[in-house]
Amino acid sequence: MNKSLRILMVVPGSFFNDYGAHVRIEEEIRALQKLNHEITVITYYLGRDLPGIEIIRTRPTPWRADYEVGSSLHRIAFDAFLCWTGLKTVLRRRFDIVHGHLHDGAFIGYFLSRLQRIPLVADFQGSMTSEMVDQKFLNPDGPLYRWVRLFEMRIDQLPDIILTSTNQTAILLEQYFNCASYRVQPLPDSVNMEFFHPDVLTTDEIAAQRAALGIPDGHPVVVYLGLLSDHQGIPHLLQAVRILKERGVEARFLIGGFPVPRYRQMAADLGVSDRVIFRGKIPREETPAHLALGDIAVSPKLSKTEGNGKILEYMAMELPTVAFDAPQNREYMGSLGAYAGHTADPVALADGIAGFLQDPQRRAELGRKLRERAARHFSWDRAGRHLVAVYRSVLRSKTRNPN
Repeated sequence: MNKSLRILMVVPGSFFNDYGAHVRIEEEIRALQKLNHEITVITYYLGRDLPGIEIIRTRPTPWRADYEVGSSLHRIAFDAFLCWTGLKTVLRRRFDIVHGHLHDGAFIGYFLSRLQRIPLVADFQGSMTSEMVDQKFLNPDGPLYRWVRLFEMRIDQLPDIILTSTNQTAILLEQYFNCASYRVQPLPDSVNMEFFHPDVLTTDEIAAQRAALGIPDGHPVVVYLGLLSDHQGIPHLLQAVRILKERGVEARFLIGGFPVPRYRQMAADLGVSDRVIFRGKIPREETPAHLALGDIAVSPKLSKTEGNGKILEYMAMELPTVAFDAPQNREYMGSLGAYAGHTADPVALADGIAGFLQDPQRRAELGRKLRERAARHFSWDRAGRHLVAVYRSVLRSKTRNPN
């Protein structure tokens, strides 16, 4: 019988926070725990504790009480604190695997794994350099771009195995970052089908909650749930709302996520405050109920390299979904998605939304098929078994080739 594994996860972020990358990490942990493996998480000092998960946090930085999600110079200090916390942890306890999330987690995890002479598994959701460009933190034409890309390429050579959240990221690593194909294994984002199901609210409960939010009876609702940022396409979504309003479409847009103030002002400037309801941060346990209030969902994320796991939650909720035509979105939805062109065009986004709003029968049919597709291809139970198989494979390889 295979023994239980002790896994150290390095999470460079304020775990747990209610957005996509952390959702993937939590679901991986829960899937591993169901298979009787032990997980310890080291992470930044902020974040929400989760029942049943051991989380070891860094000390707070003395000069700043909070920090933004995403690329920031402050992350250099946060990661230094995280490295110190990891060092103290591996000096006290033994582990079988270090699992580093994102590129800085893999970089820190490399040194921790070498201290204990155990394998390093990295979990990438896209390109670090591309993410920095998407977030306007790095200029692709600037002098630093080449050095950051070279640093990313170096990090990509450190892990024994790299897991990717999409097949597209796996191809990217092999073609553009010189990663051998045997070291790269897709572990697609998945969804908890028991947690996300379309009958989480009754028809009466949906009507009551919509009324409480000020949504007029009979008006269709478009939902979004995720981080609010430019690279998630929120400005494009608000511009699409304005286009639909100018066309006389009476839909309401229910947006869950954070941070809100900048986009609330943007909605006001665009004259669509009467069409958009910002709900702020939605606790993880309330996300299915938030999505159940929608008739369709939208994911205007701009990146063509990062995963987009929120789409799988939409699919599990039987929500027909509009997204830009990116490889990872087609991985999830196949021919069942409504794709708003290859470029980030608010008009195309508005057209895709309008197409669904005008055809309730098509919405219902696609919604059912999307849930069936999610159950067939993107179950966390299945992903958890695959992840354990990866761990055991790399452990066997490490035993045969200790150097």
